[in-house]
Amino acid sequence: MLFPDFQGGVVLRAMQDAEPELSPEEQRVLERKLKKERKKKERQRLQEVGDVAQHLPARRSGAELALDYLCRWAQKRENWRFQKTRQTWLLLHMYDSDKVPDKHFSTLLAYLEGLQGQARELTVQKAEALMRELDKEGAGGPDPLLPGRAQRIRQVLQLLS
Repeated sequence: MLFPDFQGGVVLRAMQDAEPELSPEEQRVLERKLKKERKKKERQRLQEVGDVAQHLPARRSGAELALDYLCRWAQKRENWRFQKTRQTWLLLHMYDSDKVPDKHFSTLLAYLEGLQGQARELTVQKAEALMRELDKEGAGGPDPLLPGRAQRIRQVLQLLS
């Protein structure tokens, strides 16, 4: 049987009599595993050399990607395209002023105006549920984050209801 070696060549390995021929799916799995091992060895080699920072770009956080998506929507709509994962992140974190800063919230409200279908309905339902929850907890204890969060929830409800 032929297997790729780590230098990009091919190595012939003798099959044992008891080992059956691999199915196409098993071959794909084995090839993926070997490819993963090659990448790992290459990464280790690069790390030893010290070139890792040049060859492996840093991954951006979901927050950065979602806020960039929102800014692209606001500034360059002709180059913007819908991304469900970014919209979902924005909808999940829009009430958190640490994750969606105030300077981006007005843009997010403008984005929400165009929200359609089930995303719009669920956003309204969640906002109403959060508002009821805040009303119950409001008499409980002083939380410094509540006024800003409650304000955001009210703005979303006003816009979408």
